[in-house]
Amino acid sequence: MRKLSIAFMSGCLFLAIAVAVLFWMQREVLEQPLQVDGEYLLNVPAGSTPNGLLLQLQQQGVLHGAFWLRLSWRLQGHVQPLHTGEYQLSPAMNVAQLLEKWRVGDILQYRVTLVEGWNFKQVRTALAQQEKLQHTLGEVSDSELMRQLDQANVHPEGRFFPDTYNFIRGQTDLDILRQANQRLQKVLAEEWTQRADDLPYRNPDEALVMASIIEKETGVAHERDEIAGVFIRRLGLGMLLQTDPTVIYGMGERYRGKITRADLRQPTPYNTYVIAGLPPTPIAMVGREAIHAALHPKAGKSLYFVARGDGSHVFSNTLAEHNKAVREYQLKRRADYRSSPAPVTAQ
Repeated sequence: MRKLSIAFMSGCLFLAIAVAVLFWMQREVLEQPLQVDGEYLLNVPAGSTPNGLLLQLQQQGVLHGAFWLRLSWRLQGHVQPLHTGEYQLSPAMNVAQLLEKWRVGDILQYRVTLVEGWNFKQVRTALAQQEKLQHTLGEVSDSELMRQLDQANVHPEGRFFPDTYNFIRGQTDLDILRQANQRLQKVLAEEWTQRADDLPYRNPDEALVMASIIEKETGVAHERDEIAGVFIRRLGLGMLLQTDPTVIYGMGERYRGKITRADLRQPTPYNTYVIAGLPPTPIAMVGREAIHAALHPKAGKSLYFVARGDGSHVFSNTLAEHNKAVREYQLKRRADYRSSPAPVTAQ
């Protein structure tokens, strides 16, 4: 009996020592600072496991004790796969903080901004310049791209919502476009259900076309509904819209910064000096404000407007008033004339 008691006590002592050593080793390896010079980006591809990453980091000399760290990770009951992406490490961090980043999925995020008024070519260029995106659309045509978004036979122009989109390394350019397309559909549907009465649009797509014209005609917020009112009254009277941004869009690569009289006479599907009604597709990306204006035009009698040269416009009810405004603001242009508002300077 005495021998059994001594053996039992010895076993308990051994177990206590083993547990103490285990906790001591865990504490040591968890509190060790990461051996990195400056900021360090750890890329975690899809399917990565803590075991593999800890061994990789040990081989790179970033940490030691990978075996004990793997054991600690298991003892804490973490069973979910690691979040894919990049984790930002620094010399001020220890291993415990690294494991916490893995646990909560504290992934480094990047941003890409799609701007109101951009055309689809500009959108594709902006995405192609994002080094952290996975590029899948380099040789894909616009029509095939839209098919991949389940928008077969839909023209891509104006079908993406301008906003800032967050992404992580490993996401694709198509992922961003899918988000932007779904957001546009959602905003357009919301605004369409709250539209004013007696509008000339047969469907939301026509309202989107009008919104794109408004977006390109002015960046002055308080003018959007007034410009919408002008265009809707012109449609109601059977007048041509005669808006330069549609002409420019129809010219495509031929546009070199100036529209000539010959350009205004040149038939294209988008030349609203020639075609009646709206062009066949939007001509740019639009924000919610332009969509709202297209669906809530300002009441009034104005049928014309001309740029002042500071980004705003003069509105006229009659052709005589309009011609007078043209002589004042177009034929005698100020030295700092601009058809769009001056850019905002960062403070």
